[in-house]
Amino acid sequence: MQIPPDISFHNIESSDWADEDIRARIAGLERIYDRLITCRVHVDQRARNSTGTIPPVVHIEMGIPGRPDLVVSHEPEHLQRKYQRPDLHKAINEAFRLAERQLLDLKEVRKGRTKDARHASENQSLGQVAELAPEKESGFIQTKEGGLLYFHRNALLSGEFEDLKCGDAVHYVEDVGDTGPLATKVRLKN
Repeated sequence: MQIPPDISFHNIESSDWADEDIRARIAGLERIYDRLITCRVHVDQRARNSTGTIPPVVHIEMGIPGRPDLVVSHEPEHLQRKYQRPDLHKAINEAFRLAERQLLDLKEVRKGRTKDARHASENQSLGQVAELAPEKESGFIQTKEGGLLYFHRNALLSGEFEDLKCGDAVHYVEDVGDTGPLATKVRLKN
């Protein structure tokens, strides 16, 4: 890991066993995904009751290059439904179990073995360039359904962005970005 782990406790006493357990579990995350940049773990006892049955929340943020942080956090009710006597140990185990699952899923996606086993060429659609904004290095593709999909010049796999004209037929793959649907893997139709 490029940045040492950050472990904090809020409204709960920190303990050596919890700190050691969390550090060991972070090392396990690194073995699963060796490109982990940083890992922040925040343990927070948000509420208490007279019987001590409200478990703390273990919040984990994992820094991965080239993507937003992966975050694991769940409310105490999750543990209360799952365990008869939830405690800090069970909260740590459950949070890291979820973190491990997220990293394994990411690893599968990065290897190209996603749940959708179809190749990108099977997912491609045919559309046409509807609008171009050269100053923004982007444009819109009209889909066969009549909708518009944003694309950036970096999504263009063949041809030159400067040579595109409105009405050009293109193949593309529809994906979802941070702001909604967009076109990726855009190629001029031969």
